[in-house]
Amino acid sequence: MPISLVEESISRQPKMVAMADASTRLAAQRRWAAQPVEARLRILKQVRHLLAARTDALCAAIPSTLARNAADTCCSEIIPLLAAYKFLEQEAAAILKPRRLSLRSVPLWLLGILTEVRRVPLGHILVIAPSNYPLFLPGVQVMQALAAGNSVVWKPGVGGAPIAELVVQTMYGAGLPRELLEVTGESIEDAQEAIARGVDKVVFTGSATSGQALMRQLADTLTPCVAELSGCDAVFVLPSANLSRVVKALAFGMRLNGSATCMAPRRVILVGAEPARRAEFIGLLLSQLDWVHGVALPEKVQRELQILLDDAASLGAQIHREIEASQRPVLITDATPSMKIAQADIFAPVLTLLKAHDMADALAINEACPYSLTASIFGAEKEARVLAARLSASNVIINDLMIPAADPRTPFGGRGKSGFGVTQGAEGLLEMTSPQSITVQRSRSTRNYDATTEAHKALFDGVIQSTHGATLTDRIAGVRLMIRAALRMGAGNK
Repeated sequence: MPISLVEESISRQPKMVAMADASTRLAAQRRWAAQPVEARLRILKQVRHLLAARTDALCAAIPSTLARNAADTCCSEIIPLLAAYKFLEQEAAAILKPRRLSLRSVPLWLLGILTEVRRVPLGHILVIAPSNYPLFLPGVQVMQALAAGNSVVWKPGVGGAPIAELVVQTMYGAGLPRELLEVTGESIEDAQEAIARGVDKVVFTGSATSGQALMRQLADTLTPCVAELSGCDAVFVLPSANLSRVVKALAFGMRLNGSATCMAPRRVILVGAEPARRAEFIGLLLSQLDWVHGVALPEKVQRELQILLDDAASLGAQIHREIEASQRPVLITDATPSMKIAQADIFAPVLTLLKAHDMADALAINEACPYSLTASIFGAEKEARVLAARLSASNVIINDLMIPAADPRTPFGGRGKSGFGVTQGAEGLLEMTSPQSITVQRSRSTRNYDATTEAHKALFDGVIQSTHGATLTDRIAGVRLMIRAALRMGAGNK
């Protein structure tokens, strides 16, 4: 369909996306799931092209309360979103392709069995979106659910309804059946109502506190959930790190989206630094942070930040910058891991500097924080890889910060208070499905159904020993035992 005709079709669509009747939605989802993956992807490809032609409209629909300009929205939301869509077009069919199990590993007692594992859609997916990235995060999750053959209900975060409705209307214009994708209001009650109506899985992005409340409701119906929760992410600065690169990356982390990002840097762990290097690092960092523009913090966040700063100061930390109407980055030095600021998932431009004597000390400092979303390590790659292997974070980035996590090939998720399950990548697509094994018995024998007797014990002992004996001698003896038992049973049946 030409873009001009699609634009006209979109403009005629009603602004509110109505909820489909449950039976109508189920029928539509089953028809959608029955289509080949390639057929579903053709529609999703058209969506990508249409969204690429509507970047101005997408930027205009982003809430004005977010600390960014149109260029920021393009690089932080639109470009990674379209890349994720293209990844699905290229890889989804192979990821979802049925997999036949190898006959080499089939157990001896199941010879004649042929098994295939399929990935089948779960049914109806609820995507609960955050307010800080109202396009990219839910946009990827919604598209993964659709590509896998599900129907979806999209619950926007506060201020996210306009961008959600614009994307959904664009999908309708590309040919997506209306019953497959719905948009609710922005309130908590809207999410609760959607759950009460019945969903097969929830994909939630938000704070740890909100995630706990959500899971209490889901427990009543045993509804599974992917929970992408808060972070208090660590940046490890090794002795081999280039300090100029590190401070520039940290300033970027404070600037991006006003630092309202779940994987924004919050804790900087300076490893094995002599006093002169530590002083140099603090000086370079403060100089870089001075260039970061201030952002208006919500009143609640501002109060929370003040409480955290007061607590840190009372315990001996030094605070570099006070609370401001337009908040520029705050650096806290002489901090300890037990301070509240070193364990807080606050959406404010604040960095806490922690000193580690060596690698073991750095790991202990990091483990004192209950959040485990992403971690960045700056330093020599070989040394950084050793540290990365010992971290509990689900996403570790070496010599970079945040940006590589938007790679559509990479699964993204958290551990600890940062949640569970993943989005993005092949693993994120598989989260929208359930494995279904289909097993075919090709043997015509019905011997397996016969009642067992004491005579079968020796036969089964032979099977166990021939298959799992520790030595070749043991296994050969097991084969002999099995043969003798089978011969005796055969003679007894004559």
